[in-house]
Amino acid sequence: MKPRIITRTILLVSLVSLFTDIASEMLYPVMPIYLKSINFSVLLILILEGVAEMTAGLSKGYFGNLSDKKGVRMPFVRFGYALSAISKPLLAAFAFPLWIFFARTIDRLGKGIRTSARDALLSDETTKEHKAKVFGFHRAFDTVGAAIGPVVALVFLYFYPGHYTWLFIIAFFPGIVAIAITFAVKEKKRSVPDVEKKRTGFLEFLKYWKKSPPLFKKLVIGLLFFTFLNSSDALLLLTLNKNGLTDTQVIAFYIFYNLVYALASYPLGVLADKTGMKKILLLGLAMFAVVYFAFGFAGLWWHFAILFFLYGVYAAASEGISKAWISNISNKDETATAIGFFNSFSSIFSLLANLFAGLICFYFSFKISFIISGIGVGLLVIYFMVALPGLKKQNP
Repeated sequence: MKPRIITRTILLVSLVSLFTDIASEMLYPVMPIYLKSINFSVLLILILEGVAEMTAGLSKGYFGNLSDKKGVRMPFVRFGYALSAISKPLLAAFAFPLWIFFARTIDRLGKGIRTSARDALLSDETTKEHKAKVFGFHRAFDTVGAAIGPVVALVFLYFYPGHYTWLFIIAFFPGIVAIAITFAVKEKKRSVPDVEKKRTGFLEFLKYWKKSPPLFKKLVIGLLFFTFLNSSDALLLLTLNKNGLTDTQVIAFYIFYNLVYALASYPLGVLADKTGMKKILLLGLAMFAVVYFAFGFAGLWWHFAILFFLYGVYAAASEGISKAWISNISNKDETATAIGFFNSFSSIFSLLANLFAGLICFYFSFKISFIISGIGVGLLVIYFMVALPGLKKQNP
C-alpha cells in the first residue's frame, strides 16, 4: 500500500493557512485604497509594505534557525498565527501612520515567526519526489483563502462603502479559527543533539551560506534578483484604480487572480515533480516578465483580465515550487534554516524593490517601473537557463 502523499498534518496546516488568508486578504486589496484615504502617498504605501515584509523576513531567518535548533515546529507556527490574528483589530484602533506601521509590522512579525517552521513541517511530512505536490497543495488552500477574503470584503463594502474599520474587526474572527486548528496538529518528534541546543544568535542563520551547496547559492542569487524586480502587488492594484476601476472592481480582479492561483497551484506542483522544478519555475518567471511589461501599456478592463490570469499562473508556478526546490537541496535537519535564510534576504530585497519602484513611479511613471521589471526578469530567465542544471528532471 502506497503511503498517503497528503497527510493529516499537511491537510490541517493547509486549513490553518486558508483561514489565516481569509483574514489577511479581506484587508490586503483594500489596504492601498484605505491608506490613500488617510493621506498615504504611493511611495509611503510601498515603504510600509517593504518595512513590514523586511520585518517578517529577518525574523524568518532567526526563527527558522531556532526551530531547527530546538527540533520543534508547532510552537513557532501557533504563536506566529496568533500575532497575525491580533494585528487585525489593532489596525482598526487608530488611523495614525505610526500606528498603522506598528500594527502591520506585528502582522508581518507573526508571519516571520511561523513561516519557516511551517514550511519545514510540510517538508518533514513528505519525500523529495512529492515536495512540489505538497507545497502546491498547501499553496492552493492558502490561495483559496486569499480568494474568499476579498469576496467577504467585496460584499461588506457593497453594503457599507468606506467602512474599513469594521472590516478590520471582522477579519479577526477567521484568524481565531486558524489558531484553534493549530492545536489539532501533531508534529513528528525530531531528535536534536545537545550541542545544537545552545543559545541561537539572531543572525546565526547567515552562517548557512558558507556550508550551503552550490545549487542553493545559484538558485537563491537568481530568486533574490527576481525579488528586487518584483514590487508589492499593491502597485498592480493601484494601477487598476488609476485606470478608472472602482474599489469593488479592483477587489474583483484580485479575487480572480487568487482563484487562478489556487486552481493552478496543485496541478503545476504535480507537473513539477514529474518533469522537473526548473521547467515550471522558468515558465512562471517568463509569464511574470510578460505580465509586467504588458502592464506598462494596458488600459482597458479586458487587458487587465488577461494579465491577472497570467499573473495567477505565474504565482502558482513559482512561490511553492521555489520553496519545494530549496527544501530538497537542503539537509533535512536544516530545512527551516535554509528556507529562512532565503526568506530573510528575500524580504530585504522586497523592501529595496518597493523603494526602487516607488521612486521610479514618483520621478517617472508606473509604466516605466513595469517595463524595467519586465525586461529585468526576462534577462533573469536566461540566467537560470545557463546557471542551473539542465532541463531534465531537477529534484535533487
